[in-house]
Amino acid sequence: MVIPQLSGKQQLLATAAFLAILATVIWALVRYISPAPPRVVTMTTGALDGAYHHFGEKYQAYLKTNGIKLELKTSAGSVQNLERLQDKQMNAGFVQGGLGQLSIDEQDAEEKTPLRSLAVIGYEPIWVFAQNPAMTKQLAGSLGGLVGKRIAVDAEGSGTRKVALELLKAYGVSAQNATLEPVSGMAATQALLDKKLDAIILIASPQAQAVQKLLDPSNAASLIQLTQAEGIARRLPYLSTVILKAGSVDPVSKTPEQDITLLTTTANLVVRNDTHPAIAYLLLEAAKDTHKGATLLNRPNEFPHPRGTDFPLSEEASRYFKDGRPFLQRYLPFWLANALQRLLLILIPLAAIGIPVLKLIPSLLQFKEKNRLYRRYAQLLKMETDIRSRQLSLNEIKAAHLELNHIEDRINTTKFALEFTDRVYTLRQHVDFVRLQLRKEQDLLTSTQSS
Repeated sequence: MVIPQLSGKQQLLATAAFLAILATVIWALVRYISPAPPRVVTMTTGALDGAYHHFGEKYQAYLKTNGIKLELKTSAGSVQNLERLQDKQMNAGFVQGGLGQLSIDEQDAEEKTPLRSLAVIGYEPIWVFAQNPAMTKQLAGSLGGLVGKRIAVDAEGSGTRKVALELLKAYGVSAQNATLEPVSGMAATQALLDKKLDAIILIASPQAQAVQKLLDPSNAASLIQLTQAEGIARRLPYLSTVILKAGSVDPVSKTPEQDITLLTTTANLVVRNDTHPAIAYLLLEAAKDTHKGATLLNRPNEFPHPRGTDFPLSEEASRYFKDGRPFLQRYLPFWLANALQRLLLILIPLAAIGIPVLKLIPSLLQFKEKNRLYRRYAQLLKMETDIRSRQLSLNEIKAAHLELNHIEDRINTTKFALEFTDRVYTLRQHVDFVRLQLRKEQDLLTSTQSS
């Protein structure tokens, strides 16, 4: 089979088409397979004076050192955080345990929610403080004694309010028989200390400013020990119990005087399932840096961890807790590591395509050389067939000589590989043979016309 030779213009167009296809493939790989991480990430936290926002500020500082701007937005609490994440208003946020898909229905949870947990970042105990020690003793056996009292249960849209109402309901306390105030944080704390409230229910980490102030032995407020904590945890499965050890708040004043069993949930660091992997790893590192220390309720390095999350664990988190940080991020700055990782993700598939193509190039070049020779042979064969099959006119013989000279010039000006030297030499011999045949035809025709 003879393949026609491409003209210079056709070769240029073919090269341009190849480069265009290559550029399109690279663009698609960069755009869809390995996009760059965003420079700005948004996070929904909580009240301005709350632990969630305090954590967010630490994350913000950590991400800033890696060239990422973390924009924080305060909220009414976990319920609003959850709504923002589900509505794609935010990239990441803190969500209190008991609100996520896994706490509602474990079956097909990944298909039912677009949210993923990166980690559990700490305990969030339910702190029930009374106005004074006398009331604390009265309420230790049952929170039913809060009927007719003024109780702070946090604002609408908070996870604390949801859990507080369920806890009070278990003891027969509701908005119909008690005054439930929608205040939280330091505002609720100060109201309790000013005796404008009888009790306050907080769900916060031990580091929260409000908790620290109420645990201060110099204040009159007193922490209630729920003797039925284990039973309540069985009724509300998203709760568990932890022990606040005697003297852990203040050994000098022996606060608390005895071990106190607290109901607790956990805090989840949550992202959307379309979060860039590099950002997920960076948030996990920020979580480790922020939450690895000891608190009143946990030892060092207990948090963050992947157990008991409220949402399906993200793939990045699963790899992180199994293998640690990605290899390149262990030794290189974030942006350099990410750039190299993206480059590898692009080069590997290109290499998978390119290496076989490169191996084909010698064969393609050899085919091209053979095709050049075969094309000249085909032209010579046609001329030889014409000479043998019929009597050529003198004008046809002259035209054939010109064509033969053209073929010879093409052979002499074409660069062939050394391995084709013998074939080129044979081709030149065939040119001479056809030329000799033409001369014989020309001499015969001339002699015939003369006679």
